[in-house]
Amino acid sequence: MSRQPLLEIAAGSLASALAAQEGGADRVELCSSLAEGGITPSYGMLVAVRERVRIPVYVLVRPRAGDFLYDDAEFEMMRRDIETCAGLGFDGVVIGALDADGKVDPRCRELIGAAGKLGVTFHRAIDASVDLNRSLEDIIALGCERVLTSGGCANALAGAQVLAGLVRQAGERIRIMAGAGIRSGNLAEVARLTGAHEFHGSARTVLKSSMRYLNPALKDLAPDIEQSSVEEVRAMKAQLAGIGSLPYV
Repeated sequence: MSRQPLLEIAAGSLASALAAQEGGADRVELCSSLAEGGITPSYGMLVAVRERVRIPVYVLVRPRAGDFLYDDAEFEMMRRDIETCAGLGFDGVVIGALDADGKVDPRCRELIGAAGKLGVTFHRAIDASVDLNRSLEDIIALGCERVLTSGGCANALAGAQVLAGLVRQAGERIRIMAGAGIRSGNLAEVARLTGAHEFHGSARTVLKSSMRYLNPALKDLAPDIEQSSVEEVRAMKAQLAGIGSLPYV
């Protein structure tokens, strides 16, 4: 039995989401502040992306940067953001939370309940957990359809062996999506080493600012823009096309 490999692009703007679509990505994870690991995008961005992007879009629901230990007020914010995403007709949401001991927070079940019929991905909070194998079982029990992970390492290539073990542990119960540091130059190797069927990357490039005037006193405010590249998305898809159908591990 085999499955076609799938590419998800983390898009931090409308332009990046459109680039992902043009480049042939299978799905977008929409967020803001990618440099901080991603947070929930603004309502304006949500509406603009929903109006113009036709491939599936999952929205990151994360109230702030930093750790994944959230208080009750932050959980309420996440619940309301999920309800907004459902009301706007998105395809899914991306969630994740831990308790102070590094275990999956059981309150995630409330967030999944708020998602209703939306798909749910558990994000890289798993990589900050105390026990990846136990956390994977907890995430499966919650009913998530996939988990994004680097195998608890700085990037997916470094965590490839751990990822391979998670793929075997998951079987057909949940999809393991390899992510962190994946580009066209290493995607095929990550696929070969891990046995994963879904892959996540930002395909970012730096666009020089078009400003003719830059205040020299504000050197700490970098004017250049990071944006997903259509060409890099296409190159990543080409790598997956070269792999072909991947067997279940």
